[in-house]
Amino acid sequence: MSRATIIDGKAIAETLRREVAAGVSDLKRAHGIVPGLAVVLVGGDPASQVYVRTKSKATTDAGMLSFEHKLPAETAEPALLALIAELNGRKDVHGILVQLPLPKHIDARHVIEAIDPAKDVDGFHPTNVGRLASGAHALAPCTPSGCVILAKSVRNDLAGLEAVIIGRSNVVGKPMAQLLLAENCTVTIAHSRTRDLASVVRRADLVVAAVGRPEMVRGSWIKPGAIVIDVGIQRIVSADGKSHLVGDVAFDEAAQVAGAITPVPGGVGPMTVACLLRNTLQAANAIARA
Repeated sequence: MSRATIIDGKAIAETLRREVAAGVSDLKRAHGIVPGLAVVLVGGDPASQVYVRTKSKATTDAGMLSFEHKLPAETAEPALLALIAELNGRKDVHGILVQLPLPKHIDARHVIEAIDPAKDVDGFHPTNVGRLASGAHALAPCTPSGCVILAKSVRNDLAGLEAVIIGRSNVVGKPMAQLLLAENCTVTIAHSRTRDLASVVRRADLVVAAVGRPEMVRGSWIKPGAIVIDVGIQRIVSADGKSHLVGDVAFDEAAQVAGAITPVPGGVGPMTVACLLRNTLQAANAIARA
């Protein structure tokens, strides 16, 4: 059996970013509007700082305005909510993203619900969650949106495929199910309480692994020819003492069976940022049409 096609998330994301940049130019030329993205970081989590820098650079590279708000870890919840209220009212800010996780003394739910749904480029506000679930137009979460694009790069029409999503988080698993239902897939969400998980995964034409456990999904779980989208990313230390990044799927095993598979890194990650830019442009376009 031939080895799986590697889905190049970097290349696909770069294409999407070029399309967004072109859309930004069109919006500026037609309406004089430059999309603006405000990113709020509370505390000094190193991984979050890297993500914020990546998002900021990608935003400016696309011709958008980037507004960074870095707050100390001890920032009180009312102060953060006041900043969000200010950003909600600013005409030069079309998208608001609050980097998660937040310090334990801040209720993330309160923060997410405070963001204007029209500027909720993460797609986490209950209004956008409900619109997505009902099949209405909505700002959809970035990582699941990127996963759909990656899957459709292999097979443009996903209708009729049996899809299994491993993980039921509000960030990936649940919105992923809604997006795949909209693509007319038959969708199963598997999780820690699923009985005989391997058998459930083995029947899938499309597997989306988003459980956060290194290399949990083995090659023997994969249906021959299936599309495998690996959302997980963890750093592990091998027997020789060297550390490297892996996903939720045992890549080398699965690549011998799958029809197509995303690598880690270089698969889903770049798509998340590209879809964030797309959502920001979408939010700005909505204001232009209003």
